[in-house]
Amino acid sequence: MADWTRAQSSGAVEEILDRENKRMADSLASKVTRLKSDSDFTSVTGLLTGSVKRFSTVARSGRDNRKLLCGMAVVLIVAFFILSYLLSRTRT
Repeated sequence: MADWTRAQSSGAVEEILDRENKRMADSLASKVTRLKSDSDFTSVTGLLTGSVKRFSTVARSGRDNRKLLCGMAVVLIVAFFILSYLLSRTRT
């Protein structure tokens, strides 16, 4: 009888340890996913920072570059509104 009780309690302990192990593995997986997304965000931030620096350099340079820069900004803004209009029409 003692052997049966010991085997039963041993199985219960293994089951508890297995559940705890699975819970900790899930927790670790979610942390890894969060770290990967933080890494992606950092690379995007670096890309935007570099773009802003280049934009500032062009804006501070001569008058011809400013005209070109304003023209590009207007084209991009118009393209954004056209795309958003087209996307809204396709969703409805």
